[in-house]
Amino acid sequence: MKQVAVIGGGPAGLAAAEVMAEAGLAVTIYEAKPSLGRKFLMAGKSGLNLTHAAALPDLMQGYSDAAPWLQPAVSAFDSDAIVAWAEGLGQEMFTGTTARVFPRAMKASPLLRAWLARLDSLGVVSKTRWSWTGWEGEALRFDTPEGPQSVACDAVVLALGGASWARLGSDGAWAQTLEGAGVNLSPFAPANAAIWVEWSPHMDSHLGKPLKGVTWRAGDYRSRGEGVVSRRGLEGGGLYSVSRGVREGARLFVDLLPDLSVDEVAARLARPRGKTSFANHLRKVLKLDPLKIALAQEWGRPWPEGDVATARRLKKLVVTHVGLRPLDEAISTAGGVHANALGPDLMLRAVPGVFCAGEMLDWEAPTGGYLLTACLATGRHAGRGVVDWLAG
Repeated sequence: MKQVAVIGGGPAGLAAAEVMAEAGLAVTIYEAKPSLGRKFLMAGKSGLNLTHAAALPDLMQGYSDAAPWLQPAVSAFDSDAIVAWAEGLGQEMFTGTTARVFPRAMKASPLLRAWLARLDSLGVVSKTRWSWTGWEGEALRFDTPEGPQSVACDAVVLALGGASWARLGSDGAWAQTLEGAGVNLSPFAPANAAIWVEWSPHMDSHLGKPLKGVTWRAGDYRSRGEGVVSRRGLEGGGLYSVSRGVREGARLFVDLLPDLSVDEVAARLARPRGKTSFANHLRKVLKLDPLKIALAQEWGRPWPEGDVATARRLKKLVVTHVGLRPLDEAISTAGGVHANALGPDLMLRAVPGVFCAGEMLDWEAPTGGYLLTACLATGRHAGRGVVDWLAG
């Protein structure tokens, strides 16, 4: 029986292990942390968004420039296939109003337990607290609780994650090892990241509050989604969707009144104000809540002359910030193993018999089910690649 190693016990690694074990290979998963699926469990704390119920062409648009080389993997394990797979593990699924797909339990833990039980029934072995440090000749080298260990195997799937959330195992330390082996990598960068804002003291009473009913724009990226004003800055799905534009140097704008035109806003501002303060005038005529008024004052002053100019500013308010939050805080990572370093089966061209999957590959996508879809799909694709390669 052929011996294969999966290094990394996240969703991509587990998906690869499942495919290879079903094909009759002897699979061992090596995980540096004390347990498997730690970032997967963290993702499920706010409701496990497993995939996105879009037709394949629409689904692929979420992967932007990486779509052409990801499509074979995703088309083989698309959102319908993911739902069928999860239901096969006893997890009832449902689709929300925004086409995001969740387990009915809204947690990752029941799915992970069922998945690990299936792997166990297939004979998959897991070793935790085994940290991969590279190669020793053709053998894999690990730091373990019992000291350094070397393992010989017939093929390897690397599913080591990106470079964010290091405490959950994705620290990007593998990059130096692969670069030393001649693998072409793209630099790491934060994706789906919060915006770093240094608030003035008058915003203190608004920290922690949600910001709803606004539209964000940065370069080519636009999102109508919720944000949260936090001590660190601006967080939430609406911001994550446009963070790539911020990373690429575009200015960030927010439209506080996306359902009204500039002329409609200007007409309301032109109503008699009397002795009412400007903030109260915004509240009365535009129905702005206290948080939106505070942000308008934070970023809009000094106000321009004239109602039309003021309306334009409220509709295209420049967000003053200092960039994205640090890489380790980002939900996901851009950069990693470049597409040209991989064959169509996700095997490294520079290291035959070594396949890569998941977030360590150079792709990025918004939240909303796209991230886990690609991790699961590339994990299974790499697993199939190993099966075919070992078959000759």
